[in-house]
Amino acid sequence: MSNQYIQTLKGFRDILPIDANKRAWVKNKMVKVATRWGFEPIETPTLEPYSLFKGEIGEDEKLFYKFEDNGGREVMLRYDQTVPTCRYVATNQNSLTFPFKRFQYQSVFRAENTQKGRYREFTQFDVDIFGVKSNSADAEVIAENIDTYLEIGFKKPVVIFNNRDLMKDIPYEAIVAIDKLKKIGEDGVINDMVAKGINKSKAEDYFKKVLEIKPDETINTIIQYLEKSGFGSDFYRFEPTLARSFSYSEGPIWEIVIEDYEVGSVGGGERYDGMMKRLTGFDIPATGVGFGFDRTVEAADQLGLIPTKQFTKVLVTVFSENTIGKSLEVAKQLRESNINTEIYSSLVKLEKQLKYADKKQIPYVVIIGEDELKLNKILLKNLETKEQKLTTIEEACNLLQG
Repeated sequence: MSNQYIQTLKGFRDILPIDANKRAWVKNKMVKVATRWGFEPIETPTLEPYSLFKGEIGEDEKLFYKFEDNGGREVMLRYDQTVPTCRYVATNQNSLTFPFKRFQYQSVFRAENTQKGRYREFTQFDVDIFGVKSNSADAEVIAENIDTYLEIGFKKPVVIFNNRDLMKDIPYEAIVAIDKLKKIGEDGVINDMVAKGINKSKAEDYFKKVLEIKPDETINTIIQYLEKSGFGSDFYRFEPTLARSFSYSEGPIWEIVIEDYEVGSVGGGERYDGMMKRLTGFDIPATGVGFGFDRTVEAADQLGLIPTKQFTKVLVTVFSENTIGKSLEVAKQLRESNINTEIYSSLVKLEKQLKYADKKQIPYVVIIGEDELKLNKILLKNLETKEQKLTTIEEACNLLQG
């Protein structure tokens, strides 16, 4: 078979165990906080009708993975988790309790131009509230977002926010250009508007209007909520040029940035009552955020927040045919004591098993030879310090749990 058939597709990737463990650690932190705030998990299909997304995302529709299935239906891979969740809430509303607070952790697919850190399949972690018109719901999600990043260990998570309703007199094409301000600068924003058919003087006028936007009652409601929730001004900032390019964005819009991680935002959110009504016909208010999970993991890893300890704590070696039964028994007792334990899968020289544990950075090995078997004990070896101790399995469990 040619090597080209065993390569991943462009923009897709395999995730090695060391990275999968890092991702699991961050996911568990996010789930812990979302659950602590009363949000419930949901999942939606990977494949959705193309008509569900059509006309709802804006100019990024060119990034859709859409095709005809075997039944001749126009379908597409999940572009984001917000649009499918609107469908989910509408079709399951009789089974849900409102306000409905949901979190979701799944892959999304976009036909991006690939570059470092940008893939065509990536993971999002969303947190949303359905059924609350008040801006207290937006503020609650934002407060949860700050708490999430503090739980992960970031020292400087900051939410920057604005109100898209304050841009209601500015056309969507101009908003998309303004949203690129940090990437292309003021001149780039004006040129982008002109390229979209907006007169240059009008483009400059739109940009000036945005710069003059001031916090309104909506923004002040959010600020008061954050302050009363214990998140002072170090954790938020009003930004008049924040625009969010999704066509469905309305009301409060926000992004999360890590001020000691200089690769842009790690998440963004908005209210989207209008899209919910357009898609489903139901007048159910909705607001929420999508965390850039991959970028969050990268930031946490770069800042040394993710524990580096190996997932497996103990390797139980297999010394001989006579001792295999005892090795299996010891491995079972260790696992029952909540100690992550691996047993070597075949009978090879002990030296090879020790090298295996060392390469995987497993800190402890258990050796059970004929002598240990006669004494009904085990030899517990610390591979880092090279210390070893003849002990009972019960004592070993207590030591390894400490």
